Amino acid sequence: MGLRPIFYERNIIANMMRVSRRLMELVDPIVTGLGYECFGIEYVPGRKTGLLRVYIDKETGILIDDCSKVSHQLSGALDVEDPISGQYQLEVSSPGLDRPLFKLEHFERFKKNTVTLQLTEKLDERINLKGELIGVNGNNVVVEEAGEKIEIPFSSIKKARLVPDEKQQKMIGRRNGK
Repeated sequence: MGLRPIFYERNIIANMMRVSRRLMELVDPIVTGLGYECFGIEYVPGRKTGLLRVYIDKETGILIDDCSKVSHQLSGALDVEDPISGQYQLEVSSPGLDRPLFKLEHFERFKKNTVTLQLTEKLDERINLKGELIGVNGNNVVVEEAGEKIEIPFSSIKKARLVPDEKQQKMIGRRNGK
């Protein structure tokens, strides 16, 4: 495959953001109506089949039955509304300990945790950062990395995830048979 102009990639990203906003408008009321928090959604288009991943959460945690219940309700609504052209797979899950952070409020809620960030453009010649999440300042996310506080515009964050601490990582390893 040859090189594509930058505007082509920006159009793809803009279209994905429109689809994601539309999906959130459709999905959020259904999930909250069932008593869960719609923590976030990811839509990944594919050549043949795309993937729509919906993260749900609640204070007492998420079980497989919760995911099944939400999946059943979402499937019906998505079939009727048909917000995604082509085939896609629906996946409903808990955000887990290494949860992705989607909203500015997530960065405030999970401050004092370690976070990894992937940026949309370089910041001081870097696109990936890892540090302690300090919180939010306006529309900026504040992270401390190697003793330096860095403010990153929320709009410049492509992906963000919590990094489980050592105790949590050991617990995950035991559950996965390691």
